[in-house]
Amino acid sequence: MVNVIGLGYIGLPTALMMASHGVEVIGTDYNAELVATLNAGKTTFKEHGLDELFRDALKAGVKFVTDYQVTDTYIVSVPTPYDKFSKKVDACYVVAAVKEVMRVCPKGATVVIESTVSPGTIEKYIRPVIEENGFTIGEDINLVHAPERIIPGNMVYELLHNNRTIGADDKAVGEKVKELYSSFCQGEIVVTDIKTAEMTKVVENTFRAVNIAFANELAKICRHDNMDVYEIIKICNMHPRVNILQPGPGVGGHCISVDPWFLVGDYPSLTKVINESMKTNDGMPDFVLNRIYEIMKENGMTDVKRVGLYGLTYKENVDDMRESPTLQLLESQERHLATGLKVYDPFIEKDVVDNQYHDLDEFLDSVDLVVIMVKHNEIKENMDKLKGKLVLDCHNICGLEGVYHI
Repeated sequence: MVNVIGLGYIGLPTALMMASHGVEVIGTDYNAELVATLNAGKTTFKEHGLDELFRDALKAGVKFVTDYQVTDTYIVSVPTPYDKFSKKVDACYVVAAVKEVMRVCPKGATVVIESTVSPGTIEKYIRPVIEENGFTIGEDINLVHAPERIIPGNMVYELLHNNRTIGADDKAVGEKVKELYSSFCQGEIVVTDIKTAEMTKVVENTFRAVNIAFANELAKICRHDNMDVYEIIKICNMHPRVNILQPGPGVGGHCISVDPWFLVGDYPSLTKVINESMKTNDGMPDFVLNRIYEIMKENGMTDVKRVGLYGLTYKENVDDMRESPTLQLLESQERHLATGLKVYDPFIEKDVVDNQYHDLDEFLDSVDLVVIMVKHNEIKENMDKLKGKLVLDCHNICGLEGVYHI
């Protein structure tokens, strides 16, 4: 039996996928309300294919509880935020989970850390917890790192098809964990050591963050000299060895906007490019806010309450708001500029910010300037409703004439 610890964006799909592929699974989460919702037959967030997977897992016998189980395999999938001052990984949730596992686990159990951590985190924070509880790693307890590699919006598909990395002290233990993940994973699974596995996951997201920052910096350069960044990128990408990404209003989510900071925190003198890239991406919401005020001034607008931000989530077609550029922008304008910006997102049903709307038509009727912060399918399918409005298109998806860009 596998006890999956943490039933959030990563732990829940992992538990469901294993259960639906013949593995006996019990999911544990300290949040009693979340567990009650799952036991009532309802998922806790929106994700393509998740409801169907949930039904399959329920038929297979998956269970959800608040207490840790006595079993031979644990998968720890809890959040790993970073300290915004030191930029270092905050391993408190992982440490707390492992401490609870140590209270109930029998000798011979395998503890798999799925949570993303910086290189050396398991050595520095997790091994001591296990040893302090009287276990000898490699004899009494097997310690493994198997970082997740999935993205909201496409989790179910990527769980099945993405390649994976398993880090273990003992290759034989790594191969056993590989066999467990092979119950559902159709991608290649590589077995390596723990620190290498830690590093590869962080590097993957850092690579993406740096490349996004390059595109965002190009947008700023082109805005400064009134050039079309999208045409420039399109022409440059005609070169067979060039693949520039598209600029945007910022970077959100719990991966690209967080994981690179782990390297900056641990290697501050060696991560100059990464550090500046993260600053560039973090600065994009303020850049968008400045563009809003430029457009207002150009068009004689004086009332910021007639400006609407379309989209609250960090990416399209999901309900995940973690590190959302829109939320970052709203925090900035609350500190420095006039308040009153209106907001709407079809995926966010509850009020989470001031001046939030829950109907697209009502939202559009209340504003003169629409800022497309998120490229949900809904707005792509309703571009005709933007006619007659001022539009700041942060993703270059609007084909209407006279549209402003970042």
